[in-house]
Amino acid sequence: MPIVPLTRQQMAKLVASDVPSNSYVNLGIGMPTLVADYLPEGKGIVLHSENGLLGMRGLKEGEPVDMDLLNATKDPVALDVGASVTDHVVSFSMMRGGHIDISVLGAFQVSGQGDIANWDTGEPDSIPGVGGAMDLVAGAKRLFVMMQHVDRNGRPKIVPECTYPLTGCAAVHRIYTDLAVIDITPSGLEVVGMLEGLDFTTLQEQTGVPLKLAEKCRILDAKQI
Repeated sequence: MPIVPLTRQQMAKLVASDVPSNSYVNLGIGMPTLVADYLPEGKGIVLHSENGLLGMRGLKEGEPVDMDLLNATKDPVALDVGASVTDHVVSFSMMRGGHIDISVLGAFQVSGQGDIANWDTGEPDSIPGVGGAMDLVAGAKRLFVMMQHVDRNGRPKIVPECTYPLTGCAAVHRIYTDLAVIDITPSGLEVVGMLEGLDFTTLQEQTGVPLKLAEKCRILDAKQI
């Protein structure tokens, strides 16, 4: 039976379950913004967006839409009690000043050393989209990456060295893909979670960097996520 990769929603649930209480968290454009839908209430998690929102949340069913309140993916959001709205100068000061505990970003490539490339493929017809990514990579205390394990052509997105323009060097702490959860450690890439039914050899074949299996590797049961 073929292995069915995790959906984007299941990946977002995994990330949300790993966010500590009382954290300031920035969710980047694309998949990362889905994490907001699965963060539990009452844990003191404050969401930040580089456009100047601090303390945002997803819209509840039937709640009116305010198109002046948007997340990084330009989806409408709402403000929590105690939220603030700032200009870009203050917002980027939060990012650059080390006030964000966790940043969750998408990526085109991540290297075995934790380098990240996520703003430009370098192709002639590509449209660069750096946004606040470089500031987040440099300023966040921890960087999580959410991405598919391979690209649309089946090539590994975890590579020995990034071939796309870099966003930051040695910045990524953990990678969440549709097949596994991988920590970047001083001794190499360690698989701390792997999709149920997927064997380690197959995972390694789809990864461009040598992996090691954590002693207590979590089995990711898609039915339980």
